[in-house]
Amino acid sequence: MELTVVGAHGTWPSAGGATSGFLVRHDGYTLLLDMGSGTVAKLQEHVGLFDIDAVLISHSHPDHVVDLYTYLFARLFSPEEPPRIPLFVAPKVVDRMSPLLADDSGDMKLAQGFDVHPIEAGDRVEAGPFRIQALAMAHSVPTVGVRVEAGGSALAYSADTGPTGELMPLAREAGLLIADASWQDDGDEARPPIHMTAREAAETAARAGAETLVLAHLRPHLDRERSRHEASDAFDGNVEVAVEGLRMDVG
Repeated sequence: MELTVVGAHGTWPSAGGATSGFLVRHDGYTLLLDMGSGTVAKLQEHVGLFDIDAVLISHSHPDHVVDLYTYLFARLFSPEEPPRIPLFVAPKVVDRMSPLLADDSGDMKLAQGFDVHPIEAGDRVEAGPFRIQALAMAHSVPTVGVRVEAGGSALAYSADTGPTGELMPLAREAGLLIADASWQDDGDEARPPIHMTAREAAETAARAGAETLVLAHLRPHLDRERSRHEASDAFDGNVEVAVEGLRMDVG
């Protein structure tokens, strides 16, 4: 199994970047986790526009879903006329996207470009060679983190979350954990517990016995080396900071 970071940023991207999006590939099958702003452009640096076999959206916040609108346009209006593909969506995603689509010509719907499958906490689904387990994360809207297994390897993706025990079974002995590391150790205890610091992400990786930690969802103004350092203090495994184009094998 192979991971490629398409969008590494949280909330908004830096120049030339994108918000959350991760390609997971195995045996010629490609799964895209989240479609934040800029991901449709960035994914074409790695695969063809219609070489995506399935999409999973973790929650309804724009920096994880807004380019699903762009991708629907591409799938509907391209002369290639690609077939529909599976789209797994967390709660509220369809409800929040539908009014935007209804205002467009022809009252468009996600189902015109995708086979839409709701996914909720506790669900287990399959997409090609991938077995996917979803659990509820600690965020401000319904959010699913996922464990993706194929070929004897496991990848965990926290999406957006504060510290939660629900992340542990997803990350247990995973070859790679992509974890929300939106914040740093700055002593701000008044922040709502809807994201993790790099250290909290690392503590989760250590407890779960993950092999590699990828820090994700960092806002552009943060010092990435500081986040890496804070994570390395709490986790002895390999620590990477997500950057667009990062490609890694999942052990």
